[in-house]
Amino acid sequence: MTIAGTPGGPESPLLEDIVDGYTDHKGRPARRSTSGCWRSAYFIIGVEVAERFAYSGIQANLINYLTGRLGLSMATAAENVNTWSGTGGLLPLVGAFVADSYLGRYRTIIIASFLYILGLGLLTLSAVLPSPSPSDCQKSNQITSCSPPQLQIILFFFSLYLVAVGQGGHKPCNQAFGADQFDGRNPEECKAKSSFFNWWYFGLCFGTVINYSVLSYIQENLNWGLGFGIPCVVMIAALLLFLLGTRTYRYSVKTDEKSPFVRIGKVFIAAAKNWRTMPSLVATEELAREAPHHQVSQQFKCLNKALLAPDGSKGNGRQCTIDNVEEAKAVLRLFPIWTTCLVYAIAFAQSSTFFTKQGITMDRSIGWGIDIPASSLQGFIGLSIVLIVPIYDRILVPIARTLTRKPSGITMLQRIGTGMFLSAISMVVAALVEMKRLKTAQEHGLVDMPNVTLPMSVWWLLPQYILFGVSDVVTIVGLQEFFYDQVPTELRSVGIALYLSILGVGNFLSSFLISAIEKATGGDGQHSWFNDNLNRAHLDNYYWVLAGLSAVGLSLYLYFAKSYIYNRGSTL
Repeated sequence: MTIAGTPGGPESPLLEDIVDGYTDHKGRPARRSTSGCWRSAYFIIGVEVAERFAYSGIQANLINYLTGRLGLSMATAAENVNTWSGTGGLLPLVGAFVADSYLGRYRTIIIASFLYILGLGLLTLSAVLPSPSPSDCQKSNQITSCSPPQLQIILFFFSLYLVAVGQGGHKPCNQAFGADQFDGRNPEECKAKSSFFNWWYFGLCFGTVINYSVLSYIQENLNWGLGFGIPCVVMIAALLLFLLGTRTYRYSVKTDEKSPFVRIGKVFIAAAKNWRTMPSLVATEELAREAPHHQVSQQFKCLNKALLAPDGSKGNGRQCTIDNVEEAKAVLRLFPIWTTCLVYAIAFAQSSTFFTKQGITMDRSIGWGIDIPASSLQGFIGLSIVLIVPIYDRILVPIARTLTRKPSGITMLQRIGTGMFLSAISMVVAALVEMKRLKTAQEHGLVDMPNVTLPMSVWWLLPQYILFGVSDVVTIVGLQEFFYDQVPTELRSVGIALYLSILGVGNFLSSFLISAIEKATGGDGQHSWFNDNLNRAHLDNYYWVLAGLSAVGLSLYLYFAKSYIYNRGSTL
């Protein structure tokens, strides 16, 4: 039967029901009426809710575990958190390569899930092993320092990075596999795919909100072993849910063509070899005749040399086609956008490190003798996303779609740029709030009493968290859709991994900045910007630096976005 809204006449209902390039779980041609779309996406979004709950259950409070249970300094702990998060952001490139070249997305998700569960299990074990009691800790300058046995520390970090490896295979493939359930060539499914990225991020943030509301309290007030064990159980449930949807999924068909990595790599190699080769008149005329049959871009013309034989002709010595060259150009066009978005990722890294440490020094009482965990404020990022996504998807996008005639309302690059602007504003707000916090410490004579709670409500931090949430809705979702949509079809897991690598590299750059500033400001007996005593530190200066970098990054982004040429068939 033909699905409503699909093109085609009544004379070929069976052909219209077949989704070209995809099979069902038994290897038969996939049908629209029985596979894919939201019936499959619900399973995959559910898996993402559980996976994000598990991952954020580790990430949200990690800096407090490192400074408390492991006894690291604040700067060292922040560097470790950023390094781990950065590694977790870059490993998806490896996972995506394995999926797109060898295993396929479905198998990669299953294998990665087992590694994920193993890592979480070992992490729980490291947390329940005996460690020094508070009476065994050494105290100096009113900053408590405790350190468990070296073997326990090694087990902890091994488990932590095993979780990162599992996430590296799971994250890009799960999202790309979810987007694969919608056929971009079908008008109705094309709209649904754009909506999928919004609701995907809604589910992701819903999982983190639940985590920040529950796990942070358990970890800080009850038991770290239980706080790490719950994510392990949830991840097991995620794997079972994913397997439950097996019969409904669409599976992309591997073609007999060469790997896209090989095709694109050959273009760059051939262009480099022919760098000094000048095209002959005959070759130029042949290319001119072929061009109308292909969408030939005028950017990166140097790659057109890959179309030539070493002698300058366009004969049998040529190894690349025009389509191969255009594929390479499409990938190369992504990198200016990728690079200019790194500053956004650096700013975003602060929400799980210094924002949390600031909150610890402030009044977190909500009455009845209850203090909320400082890390739970990160839940307001997810909560603001959960509230805004339905408004954006159901109200703002239809209005914009009516005005612009674009399936997604506004272009992906416009969406990303809006979020980058909001991110810069959030760093300005963060700097102003930190200046207020330091002034409060001075006015009440608490500068040298870091363990005493300041008479300033932790809710002062709320605006910067909410601004991060709003910027996430537009920037992160926009990046997901942009990198999925703009890479060759066979590289869509890699496309998702490229977006994730922005966050990964951003975390590494944040760690580098912290290390450099720590060395520059902490010498000659001075108090560094990241002093363990936050009342002596100057996080406000650091936030102003990030606000300036964000402004520069946004300016460069706008320059490159203005000249960006979308790929043929893009939904924008």
